[in-house]
Amino acid sequence: MSRAGLRVRVIAGFAAGALALSATMAFVSYEITRRSLLDERESTNVRAAYYDAAVVRSGISATTSPDVASVLRSLDTGDTRRALVQRNGQWYARNADSGISGSVPAVLQERAAQGSPAVQRIRTDGKPTLVVAIPIAADTVFYEVDSLAELDHTLRVLTIVLTAVALGTALGGAALGWYASRYVLRPLVRVAEAAQEIADGKSDARLDPAQEPDLARLTTSFNHMVDELSARLERDRRFAADVSHELRSPLQTLSAAASVLDRRRELLDERSATAAGLVTDEIARFQQLVDDLLTLSRGDKPAERTPVDVADLARSVCRQRGLGDDLIEVTGDTEWCVDRRRFEQMLGNLLDNAAAYGGGVTAVRLSLSQSDGRLEVDDEGPGVSPADKAVIFDRFVRGRTAGTRGDGAGTGLGLALVAQHAAAHGGAADVLDRPGGGARFRIDLPGCHP
Repeated sequence: MSRAGLRVRVIAGFAAGALALSATMAFVSYEITRRSLLDERESTNVRAAYYDAAVVRSGISATTSPDVASVLRSLDTGDTRRALVQRNGQWYARNADSGISGSVPAVLQERAAQGSPAVQRIRTDGKPTLVVAIPIAADTVFYEVDSLAELDHTLRVLTIVLTAVALGTALGGAALGWYASRYVLRPLVRVAEAAQEIADGKSDARLDPAQEPDLARLTTSFNHMVDELSARLERDRRFAADVSHELRSPLQTLSAAASVLDRRRELLDERSATAAGLVTDEIARFQQLVDDLLTLSRGDKPAERTPVDVADLARSVCRQRGLGDDLIEVTGDTEWCVDRRRFEQMLGNLLDNAAAYGGGVTAVRLSLSQSDGRLEVDDEGPGVSPADKAVIFDRFVRGRTAGTRGDGAGTGLGLALVAQHAAAHGGAADVLDRPGGGARFRIDLPGCHP
């Protein structure tokens, strides 16, 4: 399982924190409000019950044979309170059928029978109810049953409101986290963009320490690292250029001497002729390597684009290698705005790579869609393994099967030059699997139309 990104974690942290805080506050507020309302309601009901019990006591003690039901009917209990009297084990209510005496808990009855007032909360027909028991004589207990349904409804509404507030606070925390993550990650986004620009070859990309004073150390270190990297690359480029340049003169001398030997091979014995041929071939390979190194050392310069008929150029490059024009497939306009020298070398290196390591070229496709151009070269070899695809365009890298294909005389710089020329155009080089087998090398050149 992949780990969530930093922005997601920041947002989730803010949301979780806001939810935890709001839920805690909501719970505390609910409990305080609930206890306050219940205590106030209980206190009010107890006071009313004592008053009604005094009225009932007076009514019962006024005669020797009191009409208990009549005395109960004289009470003003409102719509929620119901009065009961248990006298000598018999229940009396305002109406003939009390309908509620069975809901009085036995524990409460036992306590009241012992002469102690008591209060208990119960549920009657699924609704909360408060029962107050007040002994008014040795054999008489007054009960008042009060429905708490209205208070229960109020508490449910309060629960809904507090839950909505908690969820709203969590959403607000998530929104704050989103804004905070954008603000906090903004400098890191700039660092990532600058790093991408450097990876794309823009070695002048730098960060401004004044934009984020709190990250001045990071930006300063980043700029110093880029300066050191640029200096190192420049030193490597100069070293390659200087070495290649210094090697050209002795190589030209060796090449001239080797050509003399090659022309006189028929005058030499077989062993000497073979040695002369090997020397000539290796000097030619060495010369090609030096030329490629020089080209790489100068490859950081931008492409000099001009309108070029790439179809004619492709046919010319193919003819130079003994390939027919029937390999070329053209889609769209043939006039692209490219660097002619770089484009010619890109296509030539791809053709040479296909001939040396891919079993030969099967197709060369040129297509222009809107302003983006695409060059594809297919071969009929075994293709490029997934492990090689990641490094196939690096310098001095040849596929794992290079030793089993061709003569192994490549320099390992041809595809690196292809990638460098593509990058100079603002494009990219890639290698894919060709349908039916083989490899497909693809060059995308954005903004090619003149």
